[in-house]
Amino acid sequence: MKKKLLFIYNAYAGKGKIREVLADILEIFAKAGYQTTVSPTLKQSDAVEIVETMGKDYELIVCSGGDGTLDEVVTGHAKANLEIPIGYIPAGSTNDYANSLCLPKNMVEAAKIAVSGQLGKCDMGLLDESVFVYIAAFGAFTDVSYETPQVIKNVLGHAAYILEGMKKLPSIRAYHMRVRANDKEIEDDFIFGMVTNSISVGGFKNNTTANVVLDDGLFEVTLIKHPKNPIELQSIISSLLINEFDSKYMYDFKADHIEFYPEDEIPWTLDGEFGGNRRETVIENHARAIPLKLDISKISHLIENQ
Repeated sequence: MKKKLLFIYNAYAGKGKIREVLADILEIFAKAGYQTTVSPTLKQSDAVEIVETMGKDYELIVCSGGDGTLDEVVTGHAKANLEIPIGYIPAGSTNDYANSLCLPKNMVEAAKIAVSGQLGKCDMGLLDESVFVYIAAFGAFTDVSYETPQVIKNVLGHAAYILEGMKKLPSIRAYHMRVRANDKEIEDDFIFGMVTNSISVGGFKNNTTANVVLDDGLFEVTLIKHPKNPIELQSIISSLLINEFDSKYMYDFKADHIEFYPEDEIPWTLDGEFGGNRRETVIENHARAIPLKLDISKISHLIENQ
């Protein structure tokens, strides 16, 4: 009897390139001995519902789309309390997490890894009740990915994020808050904060790239202070562009449990999608909770204890 594979894809991610290689991908699944059920997403959160209701009947779940599609699949996977492996064929505009996983940009090659790769277990994030795969963030530019229309992303790719982000510079807002993380407590005004498990964010290398381990049970936390003048703002931007940490303007540390206590509600972004307006927020790392099919030979420097 053939093994059963559930294939979920977003036909509009990136430039819709999956349409050109869909037959090739399905052939790879068939040659690997799988009987495939194909389920394209038609609206936001479709993948969550598909996995939650259907996932238990399959030996493997493979998804194709951007990081947001993977987020939905992992969310449905967690809600249904599944242990079924997940394969990922990246097809988005930026594919931050796919870069961390060292997955090939060639979708056919990524499909081969999805069915024939080794199992690696990566950490999963939980912000209150909401799952995220690689980033939870607030503040400057975090609304760019979900406010930029898909058609613009398709035409301009990563440049779309940069262009939209530049429009936000005059309206940067500071949030006063207390932050508790393990044995650390900070109180300050911040224009940006992110809790990540990725070597890149928005296509740019994370400041903590050298120390990122995707299954160590720890997040990399970066908090950027409110600049007092345009010169400080330029210094912050310059530091980020050259991937350099500046302690005068930033806090940077690792933690598995982080609590945020802002004075007002703040909007959060989870894996590039709007995560809601929230006051007191708790983020926890669920170590090795995402079972992914990977090429371990390429990612062994980022994943330990396989």
